[in-house]
Amino acid sequence: MSQLFQPLSLGELRLANRIVVAPMCQYSAVDGSPGDWHLIHLGQLALSGAGLLVLEATAVSADGRISPQDLGLYSDANEAALGRVLQALRAQSPIPLAIQLSHAGRKGSSRAPWEGGAQIAPDAPGGWKTVAPSAWPHAEGEDAPAALDREGLAQVRQDFAVAAQRAARLGLDGIEVHAAHGYLLHQFLSPLANRREDAYGGSLQNRMRFPLEVFDAVRAAFPANRPVWVRVSATDWVAGGWDVESTVQFAQALQARGCAAIHVSTGGVSPAQSIPLGPGYQVSFAQQVKAAVDLPVIAVGLITEPEQAEAIVANGQADAVALARAMLYDPRWPWHAAATLGARVFAPKQYWRSQPREHKHLFEGASFGQR
Repeated sequence: MSQLFQPLSLGELRLANRIVVAPMCQYSAVDGSPGDWHLIHLGQLALSGAGLLVLEATAVSADGRISPQDLGLYSDANEAALGRVLQALRAQSPIPLAIQLSHAGRKGSSRAPWEGGAQIAPDAPGGWKTVAPSAWPHAEGEDAPAALDREGLAQVRQDFAVAAQRAARLGLDGIEVHAAHGYLLHQFLSPLANRREDAYGGSLQNRMRFPLEVFDAVRAAFPANRPVWVRVSATDWVAGGWDVESTVQFAQALQARGCAAIHVSTGGVSPAQSIPLGPGYQVSFAQQVKAAVDLPVIAVGLITEPEQAEAIVANGQADAVALARAMLYDPRWPWHAAATLGARVFAPKQYWRSQPREHKHLFEGASFGQR
């Protein structure tokens, strides 16, 4: 019996299997609002048979976007446009839908990756002044961000809470708070980016303070019966940076506050990072976090093969696996994994006839005749 296709609960949210579609930025929104691209893109992924679909990093404020084309949930127009997309997804698929709430911090005001990804100067068209824990740029030669003062910190907390309220009104099933990949909350955690000398900098407890406050604000603003969890970077891959031992303490603090899961990634806070890429290169970090907390842990990072994903779950390295690029390349990855592992999976009835003859029990509920 495949362990990858066993149910999993994140708080009160029950997933049909342990495959998570990871949040993937599309850089295709207009003033934060999704359009037809998102309907097509997310529509494919909603029909994938995965256990959970997490919408891309969604900015809680206009200056919290990575690029001018980032998805946002900071205005009534954003909320209405996203509602249109979600309504279409729900009409065609039972997949639970979550959203990743984010603030880019000093990595904001950037061009889309296919435009080079460079920072847009604050006085250039489309650019803005970024904010961060400290007035220290992400990369040499970039415009230094403004260090957040007490009022700025309060505003960011409020922005996360309001976005969570919008997510609740939209009926989203869960929220992932983005504290990874070098964005604002990760910037507070990492000594490479956080050079403050107040209560939000210096010691590990101080550096964790603001991300934990943001989590608390989101948790309080979202219905208690719907889960809120956090994505973390377990290491900066830079000497003297954030590390897995600190990640474990952060995860334990989150568990004490009612966090529903920990999604373990790595890197992103410094251009000096040196990452040894390879299949499942981040899984060992998820395994270390899992050993230290009593929460579901999601692993991610070059997980591409069904047997590989099955082994991660079956061996207890993580409770679920998240796929990103693999899902873009093959939006039916869970179907093919189910066929390989002898499991069953959701597929829309319009596609039932695609079920291979050698896997005639692949699709849940599949039964049809043809004249």
